[in-house]
Amino acid sequence: MDNTVSPMPLPEMAPMAEFDKTPPTPPEEEPPPGDLPPPPSADLAEKGKKHRNYDDENSWACGNWFEFLLVVALAIILLIGALVLVLFWVLYYRGGFAWNENPTLEFNLHPVLMIAGFITFSGFSMLLYRVGRCCRRIYVKLFHTIFHALAVPCVVVGFIAVLDSHNLANPPIRNFYSLHSWMGFVTMGLFALQFVVGFFSFLILLCCENATAGFRASLVPIHATFGILTFMLAVATCLTGLTEKTIFTLGVSYSYLGEEAIIINALAMTLVAGAIVMAYTLLREGFRYSGHILVSVQSEM
Repeated sequence: MDNTVSPMPLPEMAPMAEFDKTPPTPPEEEPPPGDLPPPPSADLAEKGKKHRNYDDENSWACGNWFEFLLVVALAIILLIGALVLVLFWVLYYRGGFAWNENPTLEFNLHPVLMIAGFITFSGFSMLLYRVGRCCRRIYVKLFHTIFHALAVPCVVVGFIAVLDSHNLANPPIRNFYSLHSWMGFVTMGLFALQFVVGFFSFLILLCCENATAGFRASLVPIHATFGILTFMLAVATCLTGLTEKTIFTLGVSYSYLGEEAIIINALAMTLVAGAIVMAYTLLREGFRYSGHILVSVQSEM
């Protein structure tokens, strides 16, 4: 008997499975209900137009409103007061107005129209950006342009009046020799440049508003800064002109401080006070409108 034990056959090994090495896809999570955007309104979906929401971030206390209203009211009083004083001075002490037939009286148009254009109308045009806080920006820009446009004929006629009064005087008076005339020439140049740039940039370019938004936004601080500088230079030019006119007309009697001298000095101090109040109103950071515009576009579905 053969006691040899035959080896048992080895079991067949199952083939090794090929595993997918890509990471499993995480299940899609739905955002919580609070993060879902609101559905577009039917009107905006149909029209596909742009709408604006004005979000005012100003939360002023009573003290802030009192300061704002006080400063704005004082600025308005000073701007109008300068025009009233120069009119009273010219009509009561200088004999009123005339044209080419009387060069002396024709000159009286110069101080009145220059203060009306450079101080009163230009001051109101800049003050609109602080007063018109509840108005749409396009309306503020429109009235800003209107007040500047009203200043243009005042400046032009006032400039022609002083040229005629010098050229028609007997003997004729030389033009552009004094510091006042040089400062006035620079002021008129800056004013004209400001008007042209502002009219082109902030009104004409609105026809392609989206394409020029960045350019207009970068131009705003430059335009505002040069506007304030032009106003301050106009005040300084008026002060030099009043000094020159007073010395020529009153002479030594100016030192006795008569009635006319008091009116001229009061006019000059009104211009100085107006420049200070206007600078404070325009440069005060808290008086600027800090609300922002939220722009959203809904296209057609």
